[in-house]
Amino acid sequence: MIYLLLSILASTIIFVLFKLFDRHQVNTLQAIVFNYITAFSIGVIAYEDPINVHAIISTEWFYGAIFLGFLFIAIFNVMAITSQRVGLSVASVATKMSVIIPVVFGIYVYKESAGLFKIIGIVAALLAVYLSSMKSGTRIKNKAYYIYPIIIFFGSGIIDTSIKYIETTYLPDNGIPIFSATIFGFAALIGLGTILIKKLQGKFKFNPKSLIGGLALGIVNYASIYYILKALDHETLESSTIFTVNNVAIILLTSLLGLFLFKEKLSTKNWIGISLAVISILLVTAL
Repeated sequence: MIYLLLSILASTIIFVLFKLFDRHQVNTLQAIVFNYITAFSIGVIAYEDPINVHAIISTEWFYGAIFLGFLFIAIFNVMAITSQRVGLSVASVATKMSVIIPVVFGIYVYKESAGLFKIIGIVAALLAVYLSSMKSGTRIKNKAYYIYPIIIFFGSGIIDTSIKYIETTYLPDNGIPIFSATIFGFAALIGLGTILIKKLQGKFKFNPKSLIGGLALGIVNYASIYYILKALDHETLESSTIFTVNNVAIILLTSLLGLFLFKEKLSTKNWIGISLAVISILLVTAL
């Protein structure tokens, strides 16, 4: 359970950092690229065995790591577009509601438990995500923009499901650091390619603050992936429980931090969602 708590804490700090980026005018794209470079470096340092590139390429999880690296940065870009054109709350709801995909996968493929309390807890979790994230007046004005939250929903769900599948099927006991590093490494390469294109187009201007922001973000980003993988590796915790508790707890903590640190206003609907988040965690973990 400690690994799950650490993953939740790291993911919540990511939220705080993004809020600080906006406040201190940090270039988000540059910070994201530096974040992936930092996370890649940490994974390489944390790997206890000698680095053998040929052996890594020959692993069964290598192409899965490439796929995840592409998804990581692609879904982030779609989230940015969604936040700008539709609203941050819509992007947040689409991301967290995607928990239903790995939950159903775990119950169906791995035959995980699906008792009455757990089912009620999962439904309560989805309601909690919606109610605590949505802000008053949020609606999609252009019907063409519906595609963005749909992409986020399926993309985020596929990421979580793929991480669970690779961890269960292909990853050795000591493989979490290098697997995580490989994912972040390919995401960094794609990000650097994007910056290079902007540079060639004359649209790139280095933001020194993004280097510091990316360093901080990379540390907690690596921790969030590392500890969720460690939690999934736990013999007594089911993935459907882990993903539900992880997503709902992040929503709960970020909502409370938004209230106390950033003086965000919470509506009655948001408070109902926060209450449901607590109830859903109690129900899902009451196995």
